[in-house]
Amino acid sequence: MSGASRAEAPVPEPSEKIQIRALQAMCRQVFGFRLAMIVVAAPAALLNAAPGLGVRLVGAAVVVTFMVSYVLFRDWERFGPLLLRHPSLLAADTLFGSLLLISAGPDTTLAYVSVCTPLLAGLVYGWRGAACFASLQSLILLLVHATLKSDGRTAVAESLLLPGLCVIAGAMGSTLRNLMLRFGAATQALTAVQARLAATEAVHAERARLAREMHDSVAKTLFGVALAADGLATTASADAPDPARVRQQAELVARSARRAAAESRELLEDLRRDETAAARPADLWTELSARTADFTSRTGIPASCRPLNGIPVPPVPPPFARHLLAIATEALENTHRHASATRVDLTVGIDGDLLRLAIHDDGSGLPPGTTLEQLRRSGHFGLLGMVERAASAGARIRVGRGEHERGTEVRVELPLRALTVDPSSRET
Repeated sequence: MSGASRAEAPVPEPSEKIQIRALQAMCRQVFGFRLAMIVVAAPAALLNAAPGLGVRLVGAAVVVTFMVSYVLFRDWERFGPLLLRHPSLLAADTLFGSLLLISAGPDTTLAYVSVCTPLLAGLVYGWRGAACFASLQSLILLLVHATLKSDGRTAVAESLLLPGLCVIAGAMGSTLRNLMLRFGAATQALTAVQARLAATEAVHAERARLAREMHDSVAKTLFGVALAADGLATTASADAPDPARVRQQAELVARSARRAAAESRELLEDLRRDETAAARPADLWTELSARTADFTSRTGIPASCRPLNGIPVPPVPPPFARHLLAIATEALENTHRHASATRVDLTVGIDGDLLRLAIHDDGSGLPPGTTLEQLRRSGHFGLLGMVERAASAGARIRVGRGEHERGTEVRVELPLRALTVDPSSRET
């Protein structure tokens, strides 16, 4: 990637918000269950209520409990904080629900509404709230059973069932709350670790990119400047220096220095380039032809550039073009420095669903058993840079003899479908 800023992960939401939303979802499920049970049991409660004042009280209890459950189910974000700050509201709701329980009886579905109260208290208030409301709801259930049931041993067993469920529900609510809190803390820690890893990977990717750019441009030019300066010093220190040769070598040093300055400026401009700005596709064929001609004029080694299968090379997005041009330039320079070649052939074009670039020389070839790790340890980073550039572009690179009897072939195969993906995203 060309900038560490592009590897920054989106800022995650704090873990507290994740916990709150999870608890909100659970509380809404509880209130939704309460609504269903109230609707089912309300007719039985109204039919069993005493005429007159009893019906009015039970009707008021139905309306209050239903509306409270509906409001909290529908708009928990607005009214939920009131329930969090004022546990007395839940206690009042419990008392209204007890009127329905007494009227409808403990054998109706309304009895299951009472189990929701300690579950909700555990989710909202923790284990203290769960213990308090489980005790309150259990006491109400025991009083209802003692008042309405008198069946001996069977009544005792039945009377202990729902209070036991209230205790279990309260424990489940507080346990779920603790799990959510711990999950939120773990999520926050994991997010922090992922952010640090992303930042570290971005730094490593940027360092590798800068190393490739320096190696492929400024470092090579400065090395040439040093060689030209050494030659100039040797010529000037001779007993009878040739003025024309001294001038020629001095001009070479000047040209190399200006080229190094231009490459440094291009590198700086690339670092500060606005990646969001639209860029026109590059003419890869024209650039490769120009660099091949420049290579021949500088080194005297005949080099040709021809299209593969006679098919014209289509325009290539600038990020891919930069990688392919850098690989081709590095392969040409390696031919000049290390291969002792007498000719170089460069082919580029479309082969099926691939954009293929191949540089072959008739030189001595790579030493047997050469690996990237050996080149890295020995300070030769050119081949390593080519491999990294190919990986950044989503291409496959092969370096070896290929189908030729001698020499070295560098072949890069880039799937055409990859041209629609930003190669910088591969380096994160």
